[in-house]
Amino acid sequence: MDTTAFNHDLLAYLQASPTPFHATAEMAKRFADAGFIALDERSSWELEPNQKYYVTRHDSAIIAFTTGNGDLATQGLRMVGAHTDSPALKVKPNAELTGQNYFQLGVEVYGGALLNPWFDRDLSMAGRVTWQDKDGNIQNALVDFKKAIAMIPSLAIHLDREANKSRSINPQTDIPPVLCRVQGDDKPDFRQMLAAELESQQLKPAKVLDYEIFFYDTQAPAILGLKDEFIASARLDNLLSCYTGMAALLEAEDSPYPCLLVCNDHEEVGSESAQGASGPFLRQVLERICDTNTELTRALQRSVMISTDNAHGIHPNYADRHDGNHGPIINDGPVIKINANQRYATSSETSALVRVLCEQENVPVQAFVARTDMGCGSTIGPITASGLGVRTVDVGLPTFGMHSIRELAGRDDAANLSKVLTRFFQQESLLP
Repeated sequence: MDTTAFNHDLLAYLQASPTPFHATAEMAKRFADAGFIALDERSSWELEPNQKYYVTRHDSAIIAFTTGNGDLATQGLRMVGAHTDSPALKVKPNAELTGQNYFQLGVEVYGGALLNPWFDRDLSMAGRVTWQDKDGNIQNALVDFKKAIAMIPSLAIHLDREANKSRSINPQTDIPPVLCRVQGDDKPDFRQMLAAELESQQLKPAKVLDYEIFFYDTQAPAILGLKDEFIASARLDNLLSCYTGMAALLEAEDSPYPCLLVCNDHEEVGSESAQGASGPFLRQVLERICDTNTELTRALQRSVMISTDNAHGIHPNYADRHDGNHGPIINDGPVIKINANQRYATSSETSALVRVLCEQENVPVQAFVARTDMGCGSTIGPITASGLGVRTVDVGLPTFGMHSIRELAGRDDAANLSKVLTRFFQQESLLP
């Protein structure tokens, strides 16, 4: 694998994916370009052996799969999971605010965002708009303003001398972004702004009905560091995993074994939605891949899910926040995530499989366990394992600044994980 080419394409994917809708659309485009056949959940499916398919739900989640050449009940499925959403600022339904002759938009905090880094950044907006055409039909379209149109200015230290010691953030009053000045009653109408964006795509909206719009940082993803060792970008959690899973499935698309990638939405807010991991999306697709419930149950008992989500790299300034024997290092390989209380779904069996796959690809592997006196996050892994009864392992790539507006990962880690996932998709024997 050419790691340089891999990383440049990863950066292009990150740049094209400012929201879960765009991340899903970009994956769908790439799968279609590779010959995967688009499926519609509202239509009947006639799946064939040795074929490639993909299906999206609500524009923000995707499942891509290959059928292989054998019996699913005896071969099982090689499944990789990730999620398309990231913590962000989401525009409210009645968002327009004016004060002191400035136009702002009210926002909600989506997920567990680290808010301090959102200040003093060049922000744009993107997302999905639902609109009505002249015939009364409801339509959806994606928009991306692309250029920097807003900022959340910090309060100057002269006006808050304790800022470096005790400043806290009120998400209702402190973070509405500033977009422009206003004069008198000349206040922008946000829905009219969205309509103009639709018209720039040669669409003809009669009315903008509603929207799911997020602010995002316009600074492009980059490879950085004195030795070019790091990747810096927004939304590495968890588009890094979406990309590695997609790249692996495309690389292993001719595997004779059934393979599947699922990228759910809404993991950052609990996964309980039609397109979240707690919803029925994956099970309903699997029920259509397998002919009967008995076949599905047999297939799942021969299947493995690798849940891929980022891991906390040990921060040199805060090393005491980690267990001394379980501090993942950036560029030292994928991380097996383990938790005694099932916040991660890893077992000794599934962990062993990942270790064997890494050894086969000559890729180093690490382990993460949170300090016993600290809690840890969770992933789609336990949700999928409990919902399907499939053996699951949680794996991630070490990162700094998780849930910040800009996160940091390793130049080598994503390419190495993709190699391991490709081997997994091509593996004949999984677990006893």
